Amino acid sequence: MISAHGVAGTLADLVSTVLGDELPIRFRCWDGSVAGLPDAPIRLTFRHRRALRRLVWAPNELGLARAYVSGELDVEGDFVDTLTGLYRLISDGSLRAELGWAARRDVVRAVARVGAVGLPPKPPAEEIRLTGRIHSTRRDARAISHHYDVGNDFYALVLGPSMTYSCAYWDDTAGTLERAQIAKVDLVARKLGLTEGMRVLDVGCGWGTFVLHAAREYGVRAVGITLSQEQARFARKRAAEEGLADRVEIRVQDYRHVPDGPFDAIASIGMAEHVGEAMLPTYGRTLFDLLRPEGRLLNHAIAQNPLVPPRPDRTSFISRYVFPDGELEPLSVVIGALEESGFEVRDVESLREHYGRTLRAWVANLDERWAEAVRLSSPGRARVWRLYMAASALAFEGGRIGVNQVLAIKPGEHGASGMPATRAALLSGRWPGIPHMSR
Repeated sequence: MISAHGVAGTLADLVSTVLGDELPIRFRCWDGSVAGLPDAPIRLTFRHRRALRRLVWAPNELGLARAYVSGELDVEGDFVDTLTGLYRLISDGSLRAELGWAARRDVVRAVARVGAVGLPPKPPAEEIRLTGRIHSTRRDARAISHHYDVGNDFYALVLGPSMTYSCAYWDDTAGTLERAQIAKVDLVARKLGLTEGMRVLDVGCGWGTFVLHAAREYGVRAVGITLSQEQARFARKRAAEEGLADRVEIRVQDYRHVPDGPFDAIASIGMAEHVGEAMLPTYGRTLFDLLRPEGRLLNHAIAQNPLVPPRPDRTSFISRYVFPDGELEPLSVVIGALEESGFEVRDVESLREHYGRTLRAWVANLDERWAEAVRLSSPGRARVWRLYMAASALAFEGGRIGVNQVLAIKPGEHGASGMPATRAALLSGRWPGIPHMSR
């Protein structure tokens, strides 16, 4: 590192001592000092000494997140590129999540020299820690509200006109995010073999994109359930405006409390991540019981790479700021839970690279209208979203997490499936002779 006077010089010397020379990082600090490689790809601005205090008390991703969300630590240049550089340093072993005692002593001394010693600062208002029994209906409702009731205008800015908050499907026709999201919900509809008159349940319906598409393009009668009041209001308004209110019903309802099965098909798109491993058997049995024989479930969910264990809740930015109580399970765990519930798994498709591209599109939407995003939410909330989406894009692109569509059926009499003979026929949406409910 190239040293300088002032706070930045102290930080540069500390980094050189603790982590090694010539790291590609440049510091700019609250006293106006600058230090580090002039052309460094990673350029960090410490706007307040509290950022250092946060890192002393939490020398991990949580400390970094608190400093960034609070506005005390900032990034110069492209945000995703900066995170890419930091991740490469971490994965190469240049940066360590846990420091030894000698390194910690040097950190404390350096922080003392720049006047940043003190008690741990209060976490930003955007951080949450839930109470009560995990995955109880009340606690799940609070967790969903924390993430989804940010404001529909804010989500529209980030997600774009489709208001679809899950991985898009970038096929040959999807030149824009909007087209890619429509391609995704249509892919789900084709895999479910939707035909006119079917009765369909969408578990975790979000702002209603799938149920509206299914009703409009396939003539089904759809029920969408969500735990978010704001999502429900928005989806009902969309249904009314599109003249689909007679075929689309939106409920604020837990999946465990749906009383009026059976359904011909069930879609669960980006919802299973909220269920938790302990509740997966309940999730699988509940959806199994809500389907008619030969009915189909499309479970679209993010999966944890089993070779890359998730961070514990106490240091996880995602758990504290984005998805409280959210749990990512390996694909094998999800498939096992579905099979143990009685489902027969018939098709699995990975869309991992598609999600990285989707997240980058969302980050671009946010950055393009940053001032408006801050006005619609708060500076801290906008920063949470930028950090969360950029980091998630890198996680998908690096293979640390994935996303999969699992198609499963509830076997009929004597094991009948109603499935087409080939995968090509499945994806074409042409399912010959499939009976459905006539309610």
